[in-house]
Amino acid sequence: MQNEMEDQHSSFKYPLSLPEYDFSIRHVAETPMIFDVIRRRYVKLTAEEWVRQHFVQFLIHERDFPQSLIAIEMAFTYQGMARRADIVVYDRKGAPLLITECKAPDVEVRQEAFDQIARYNLVLQARYLVVTNGRNHYCCEVDLVNRSYRFLDELPRYDEL
Repeated sequence: MQNEMEDQHSSFKYPLSLPEYDFSIRHVAETPMIFDVIRRRYVKLTAEEWVRQHFVQFLIHERDFPQSLIAIEMAFTYQGMARRADIVVYDRKGAPLLITECKAPDVEVRQEAFDQIARYNLVLQARYLVVTNGRNHYCCEVDLVNRSYRFLDELPRYDEL
């Protein structure tokens, strides 16, 4: 049965530069669905969702981010239009601390992704921004007062932020 499940979603086994995690995957009317531990429901398994689910697990298991402080596809308004941030992590006071923009593994990370997350941050005001396609990860720390940023070699653990 496990091999059958792996065969059914093997197209989503993109080579990512993240640890492998066990996910609950099922099919609904031949559509692969993955269980999202944050939203507590099955969601459609797309290439971008594969990256998002891996990155959430990375935050929780490798960087000790509290699961209860993570939101997925958090809705907000930017210039009168509804937007959704892929992953938002909050500090212990409830303020956005980190925003992550996820792209599919076959999508090259380009300037447009950085521009997108920077626009989101005009509203959310997070100190850390991450852009990832599951293979390449870019993290920067934002100085909101001086309107500058610096890229980090790696994402710090939650208690270091």
